[in-house]
Amino acid sequence: MIDKFSVLYVGQIELENIGREGTPADERTYPNERLVEALGHSTDLAKFMDERGFYALWSAEHHFQREGYECLPNLILLGTYLAARTQHLKFGCAFNIVPMWHPIRLAEDYAMADVLTGGRIIFGVGRGYHSREVESFGAPVIDNDANKELFEEQMEIILKAFNENSFSHTGKHYTIPAKVPYRGYDLEEVTLVPQPVNRPVEIWQPIASARTLEYIASKGFKAMVGLTGEKLVERLFHDYQEAAAKHGRNLKLGEDMGLNIGFYLADTQQEAMERVRHSHDERYKWFAPFGFVRYSDDEGRPWGTPGAPARVPHIEDGVAQKAWYCGQPGGFIQFLEDLQDKYPGLEHIILHWPEGTPWPEFREQLDMFAREVMPHFSSSQSGSKVAAGGASAR
Repeated sequence: MIDKFSVLYVGQIELENIGREGTPADERTYPNERLVEALGHSTDLAKFMDERGFYALWSAEHHFQREGYECLPNLILLGTYLAARTQHLKFGCAFNIVPMWHPIRLAEDYAMADVLTGGRIIFGVGRGYHSREVESFGAPVIDNDANKELFEEQMEIILKAFNENSFSHTGKHYTIPAKVPYRGYDLEEVTLVPQPVNRPVEIWQPIASARTLEYIASKGFKAMVGLTGEKLVERLFHDYQEAAAKHGRNLKLGEDMGLNIGFYLADTQQEAMERVRHSHDERYKWFAPFGFVRYSDDEGRPWGTPGAPARVPHIEDGVAQKAWYCGQPGGFIQFLEDLQDKYPGLEHIILHWPEGTPWPEFREQLDMFAREVMPHFSSSQSGSKVAAGGASAR
């Protein structure tokens, strides 16, 4: 049942002249004093969510974005900082872009954060999609097969580092440890210091393709589906359940999955759509060229496949696809109850902060959601009020 409500904040700053006819995405550029607004937004949002009983704040790792859309380059560092300023809220990495890291450094950073925050950092991994950032860090992303090969070897190393007292690895891209003499003996293995204390580590990855889904299921990772049309959501949820069963995990439909939904609350659906329209359009001005319009036609074909539309969507499309909810709080309760009935294993709903919506406006939306929607899910946030154990960052 749905009992964990979170927010996805990708790291946008206050954007001016937003919307379909506003400033083109590639013409936006901001000085550093504006780009650091994302850190203030993160802090304000975390404190607000913690006070109102939300489960987790998810954020996105990205680099070089002078355009102001995704301005958070280190999620583990951010989450550790925010955990010291909150009491119960968890902080999800959506996602650490593994090809831009050395796998041992990523494993070490997460392990330290796990200890210091008492397990309040959620480890999420992704392969990346911005050529400007991934290729600039020396990793492939344009060559999808090379990217996948590198990522999977890196994850093999990270899992060894998390779970084995000492380990070694010899692969195409990494030899760990280096074959060198050390203090009079030949080095054969190394140990991650520290290791996470909350194990097995909960790992999340977004579903970007059928191959990704199979990999996630085979590893026992949890899967996130973001702003996706209902026909595609249904297919992905069933496919993940079936793939997990092949690997010995018999899950309820929706179990070990999270669903990211856009929303806006108002007296009527039309009023809500008009209020969020420019922010919705600003998002897709930036994201549509990367392939992030995950809707389908009436036959279930993803947009962009032969015979299905390929265009930048309107908010009406998002509402019709049930990737976005617009309307009264009572309607949102019914929307979520329908999801709960359809996917009895689904626990995680991740609300999207639309790019371009000012913080005071989104804060009002979250406050309304917390007061008028969350209480109808009686066991909501049951996991968010557990006091952090272990070493404390506070």
